[in-house]
Amino acid sequence: MDRSQKADAVAELNRTFNEVGVVVVTRNLGMTVKQSTDLRNKMRAAGASYKVSKNKLAIIAAEGTDYAVIADLLTGPTALATSADPVAAAKIAVEFAKTNDKLEIVGGAMGAQLLNAEGVKSLATMPSLDELRAKIVGLIVAPATKLATITQAPAAQIARVLSAHAEKQAA
Repeated sequence: MDRSQKADAVAELNRTFNEVGVVVVTRNLGMTVKQSTDLRNKMRAAGASYKVSKNKLAIIAAEGTDYAVIADLLTGPTALATSADPVAAAKIAVEFAKTNDKLEIVGGAMGAQLLNAEGVKSLATMPSLDELRAKIVGLIVAPATKLATITQAPAAQIARVLSAHAEKQAA
């Protein structure tokens, strides 16, 4: 990797650090290409990304961002899982690590808040941003649905009474 490629890689990582909500640092302990591709596909489907980068370049790129706190975690063969949703990258990385012993969760950061491996696992158990939005919409819509049901009930009862009365008179 020559100097210009390193500069491009640092600029891209810096841009990523300024746009994401969470960074999860993982250690690759000999994953195959198929396993890495599978993990990347799962990350992409969840709106996250998984990228192997040189530790020194990642440390340089993190300087001046909230994610400068991850510098101590970047030792050995590491990779970064990132996502704008604060839960997506953590959730996919933790689920994948449960089924694959060659991926280890080292830690991460959510903004300037440094997370250890247990913190990342706790973050992964939280509902995603989309799930929280769906719950809020459900809570907002539920009273309106109940109100519509309640207001329609008397009219339906009157219609049934009139129908029964009409049937009685016709018989």
